[in-house]
Amino acid sequence: MENLFVNRVRLNKENVDNSKYPFNIKCLSDFDELKIDNSVTLFYGENGVGKSTLIEAIAIALGLNPEGGSNNMQFSNYDDYSELYKHLTISKFGVPKTKFFLRAESFYNVATDISNNSDLIYTTYGGEDLHSCSHGESFLKLVEHRFWNSGLYILDEPEAALSPQRQMTLLCYIHELAKNGSQFIIATHSPILLSYKYGKIIDMNNNMEEIKYEDTEVYKIYKDFLNNPYGMQKVLFEE
Repeated sequence: MENLFVNRVRLNKENVDNSKYPFNIKCLSDFDELKIDNSVTLFYGENGVGKSTLIEAIAIALGLNPEGGSNNMQFSNYDDYSELYKHLTISKFGVPKTKFFLRAESFYNVATDISNNSDLIYTTYGGEDLHSCSHGESFLKLVEHRFWNSGLYILDEPEAALSPQRQMTLLCYIHELAKNGSQFIIATHSPILLSYKYGKIIDMNNNMEEIKYEDTEVYKIYKDFLNNPYGMQKVLFEE
């Protein structure tokens, strides 16, 4: 694939204490190097496996604000991020037109920072205060107006704010941007986003091995549940 601004992530294990967070997370303690060779890379895994921790560290190592936003946003409301980024070496090729770190849990803070700059709202974010929209609408408005071609975008569980229909809308944006030279690194549980046929899924449940969509647990669970929701509930409720 062309226009891969990030093509390799390496963990320097010198002076790392594997008994302390985040290096006591199995996937991270076993991690040495990851080659990124797709314009849309999707990190998948169970809660607690280290997806958001790794995504956050990559973003910080690339000069992005830990709470989210562009490389021009450096506000801080609560410093609660790991030191993993200090141990990462990221191989880069070329310079993206723009960079943005979008994470669901702190998006309110990003929207507030944008709202405090009225010129920014009208020149970059479509002329409407993001706080005047619903959480999901503001997410998509930001993607629509702020995600440009030839950009580097790091997304942490973006589906948290979006209905299934809006997740499909986001998937369309991702596809169009990727076709036009952008790169995405995404942590997600969403079976809709994971289904992207041109993407590459990294299984953090299994030492960051590549995995096919149909082999992911999330695909199997959703498929089984939707095919037989009441039967699944009977098993769950032990009736």
